[in-house]
Amino acid sequence: LINPLVLSMILATVIIGTMMVMTSSHWLMVWIGFEMNMLAIIPILMKRHNPRSTEAATKYFLTQATASMLLMLAIIINLLYSSQWTVMNLHNPLSSMIITLAMAMKLGLSPFHFWVPEVTQGIPLSSGLILLTWQKLAPLTILCMIAPCINHHIILSMSLASILIGGWGGLNQTQLRKIMAYSSIAHMGWMTAVLTYNTTMTLLNLFIYILMTLTTFMLFIMNSSTTTLMLSHAWNKMPLITLSTLIIMLSLGGLPPLTGFLPKWMIIQEITKNGNIMMATLMAITALLNLYFYMRLAYATSLTMFPTTNNMKIKWQLENTKKMTYLSPLIITSTMTLPLAPMMML
Repeated sequence: LINPLVLSMILATVIIGTMMVMTSSHWLMVWIGFEMNMLAIIPILMKRHNPRSTEAATKYFLTQATASMLLMLAIIINLLYSSQWTVMNLHNPLSSMIITLAMAMKLGLSPFHFWVPEVTQGIPLSSGLILLTWQKLAPLTILCMIAPCINHHIILSMSLASILIGGWGGLNQTQLRKIMAYSSIAHMGWMTAVLTYNTTMTLLNLFIYILMTLTTFMLFIMNSSTTTLMLSHAWNKMPLITLSTLIIMLSLGGLPPLTGFLPKWMIIQEITKNGNIMMATLMAITALLNLYFYMRLAYATSLTMFPTTNNMKIKWQLENTKKMTYLSPLIITSTMTLPLAPMMML
C-alpha cells in the first residue's frame, strides 16, 4: 500500500488540479489542471498492485490523455480564430464541438463510455468512489462555463444515449462496481441533458448524485461487498446497513418521495418548459431501466434471504455499530431532502 505521506501529496495534487480547472479563466491553466489531476489519480487507481488494476489504470490514462489532446487541439483552434486564451470566449463552432467531445470522454458520456465500467471494476471500492464523484467535477465545470456555445443537438443526443446505455448496461450485471459505473453514465446523461437550458440544474443534480454515490460506496466499503451475492449476506452482519442500502438504492433509482427523485423531476420540468417534450418523455421512460436494476439490488439485499453456509444468524449483535454515526447524516440527506424542492426551485 502507498506510504501515507505520499498518498496525502497525491490526493493534494488531485484536489489542486481540479481546483485549477474550476477557478482558471485561462485555457492553458485549465489544461494543466486536467493533466495534474490525471497523472495524480493513476497511483490512487493502482493502490493494489495487481494486473487488473494496472490494466484499469492504463485504460483510464489512454482515454484521458486522448481527451486532453483533443482539448489542446480545440484551444489552439480557438486561439488561431480569436487570438485570446479566455475560457468564456469560445465562439468558434468547431472548437466548441471538439471541447464538448473531449469533456464527454473525460466524463464517460456515451459514445465514449466504454472505459467507465472497465476501469471501475478493476480498482478498489475507495478508488472507485473518487473516480465516480470527484473526477466528474472538473469536466462538468468546463461544460457549464461553455454552455452558451455548446451545440444543442450534439449534447442532447449524447445525453439520451448515455441514459439509455446507463440503463441497459447495468441490467445484466452482478458486480456492484460495474452497476455503479453504469449508474454514473446514466446520471451524467441527466446532467448534460439540461446543461444548455439551465446550468444551475446541472450543478444541483451533480451535488445530489455525489451525495448518493458517496453514501452507497461507503455502505459497500463497510460491508466489503463487491457482488450482489456478498451484499445479500449483509443482513446477517448489519441489519441497519441492509435497511439503509434498500432506501439508498430506491433513491438512486429516482423513486418519489426520496431525494433521487428531486433532480429528475426538476430536469424533466425544465426540459418540458423549453418545449422539448419528446426528449423529456424518452428520458423518463429510459430511467425505468435504471430503476429496474436498483430494485433488483434492493430485493437481493433486504427482501430475500440468499442461501448461506453461516449458521450464526445473529452475528450483527456482536458487530461494532459505531461506524454508523458518521453515515447517518449522509443517509438522511441522500434520502429525505425532497421537501427542500421549493427552496431549490427559487
